[in-house]
Amino acid sequence: MSHISANDLKTKGIAAIETALGESPEAIVSVRGKDKFVVMEIAHYHYLRECELDAALTQTQADLAAGRFVKESAEAHLARLDNL
Repeated sequence: MSHISANDLKTKGIAAIETALGESPEAIVSVRGKDKFVVMEIAHYHYLRECELDAALTQTQADLAAGRFVKESAEAHLARLDNL
């Protein structure tokens, strides 16, 4: 993963990001020597979000197949949450 310092970002702007993203799909922006932000192209961000949603769907399907769910009314659900 590429790194961009905050100073490079200040002086070079978007060009620093474009250069870093030419080397890898994500780049870390460091501020005062500490990693603070991650930048990426929007297409890569959308891909990661889709992967996240696919993983959540897979986990939900596994929970349903294993019987790890509760079927109840909204009122019963709220009452159960109050008791937690």
